[in-house]
Amino acid sequence: MKTIQNEEFGGERPLFGSRGLRLENCVIHAGESALKNCADVEASACRFEGKYPFWHVDGFRIKDCVFTEGARAALWYSRGCVMEDTLVEAPKMFRELKGIRLRRVRIPDAQETLWHCDDVDIDDVEVDRADYLFMHTDNIRIRNWRQQGNYSFQYCRNVTIDNADIRSKDAFWNTKGVTVRNSRLDGEYLGWYSEDLHLINCHISGTQPLCYCKGLVLENCTFGDDADLAFEESDVRASVSGRITSVKNPTTGRIEADEIGEIIIDEYRKAPADCEIIVRS
Repeated sequence: MKTIQNEEFGGERPLFGSRGLRLENCVIHAGESALKNCADVEASACRFEGKYPFWHVDGFRIKDCVFTEGARAALWYSRGCVMEDTLVEAPKMFRELKGIRLRRVRIPDAQETLWHCDDVDIDDVEVDRADYLFMHTDNIRIRNWRQQGNYSFQYCRNVTIDNADIRSKDAFWNTKGVTVRNSRLDGEYLGWYSEDLHLINCHISGTQPLCYCKGLVLENCTFGDDADLAFEESDVRASVSGRITSVKNPTTGRIEADEIGEIIIDEYRKAPADCEIIVRS
């Protein structure tokens, strides 16, 4: 592997087509596609300022690096990405990638990030301004996750999340096969139109959660006072600790809670209209 240390690059495609390259303490200045069409690349303690540095790359590892705002859309159409201990200030990162491993990464402007990806493994990552995060991404595994940003995980498939703080309205819309454990989910309209959404030991806040769901399961979850009008037109099996402010027109299944402030059943309830509602107290 060729090693380049303490050098600066700019302009168009300065390292295009490189194979077996290690960059140490280098700067990629303004320009485009610095490492496009490369393979087997490592970058350590580097700074990326130009657009599109890692496009069409096969196998790359990034550690202790910084992607400035100018390095927007830096990682697209690639495979085999490992990123550790890195600050990503640029939006629109990680598109059309397969095989992503993120460890101890911060993304303070994560708008439109992680779209159309597959095979994503994340641990100890924090994202902010993360609107439309994870659109149409499949096979996601997340641990120790902190997120601020709306419309996240829409149209995702096969997702597991453990120990997360997710503050997002419209999260998990139209998802299929999502399991969330030991997490806080804060935001209105959680999980609408989802299929096989499974929440375990989670705290749920925000109005009208978990409506229009199929195969919804809750185990030992708690609800905030603002989580009202829950489960409308949902097929649900829920075991809730504590109080639910209100439940409205669930379609089928079973809902069990210590207390339910209001149960709303009206003429708009959809068939089969046989959901069993149990108040333990």
